[in-house]
Amino acid sequence: MKQDSASNATYTVDCEDYVHVVEFNPFDSGEAGSLLAYGGISYVVIASCRFQEEDSTVEGIEFKTLKTFHHGERVVAIAWSPETRCDALLPLLRFATAAGDKKIRIFTSDFQDKNEYKVIEGHSGYINDLVFCSPEGTDIASVGDDHTCRIWDLDGKQIAMFILRSPGMSVAWHPEGAFKLMVAEKTGTIRFYDLTTHQAILSLESVQVPLMSADWCVRNTLRIGAVAGNDWIIWEMPRSSYPQDNKPAHADRARMFRWSKCNENVFATTGYPGKMKSQIAIHHLAHPQPILIGTAPVGSGLSWHRRLPLCVVGGYRKLFFWLTEM
Repeated sequence: MKQDSASNATYTVDCEDYVHVVEFNPFDSGEAGSLLAYGGISYVVIASCRFQEEDSTVEGIEFKTLKTFHHGERVVAIAWSPETRCDALLPLLRFATAAGDKKIRIFTSDFQDKNEYKVIEGHSGYINDLVFCSPEGTDIASVGDDHTCRIWDLDGKQIAMFILRSPGMSVAWHPEGAFKLMVAEKTGTIRFYDLTTHQAILSLESVQVPLMSADWCVRNTLRIGAVAGNDWIIWEMPRSSYPQDNKPAHADRARMFRWSKCNENVFATTGYPGKMKSQIAIHHLAHPQPILIGTAPVGSGLSWHRRLPLCVVGGYRKLFFWLTEM
């Protein structure tokens, strides 16, 4: 069945407040469905969701709030730890946030009454992104407007710092390239750093600026994508440091880029929140036009399900889920 290319969300879930950021857990946590974290002005909610596409006993979507954490500051980014387990004898929930006060918080819980968090300080500018960057979940990388990428341990000790030439917009880690880190800068340079030697090992260049968001394809370690200016941009490593492909994505400037977790040729982009609506577009590299275009009221955040061709965007008191045919 071909979907209508201009579509309403497949599923929506009501939230208490404006959703600034939303992230599916990209790791297997032993949960029957999927764990999802979303954050707003001063809170983070952890939820479990199942979809009829993966479980025939579910009608549409089954959404259950598991924990709500008071955050005190606006949530800018959320990163899941690979240590999170629902099915262990001692269940563990761990994630990190970047906040509007230029601090990182690491939250640890047993999904019940034991809840702890640690505050990490060090960035002198706003933090734009963060990620757990080791298979064991012992290290965190963050990038910010202070022209740095910093690596921290779970105690908040700074292990390394890379000086950037412009604000760091995105940072990504790949489980198959465990000792490498991707850092994307606003002026269009994407560098890869070796996490053992702390040296830059490879760089890619975008012709367009400003680069706002970049992502490393889970299904293909040689593929990098980004949005800069109005365009989406794809690199195929190590063929060239210059883009393999690029096309205009959004008339109002592109804001976010995320690869699908289940198809290396599919990715989503979002435009800047307009006065009323923001646009989400889902693209397939074999198709000249987006395979789906949707709008969300003042949308924010973008994340793909770990197994399904389904992505989520936050908005005003809602989560919007789009399912796409592959």
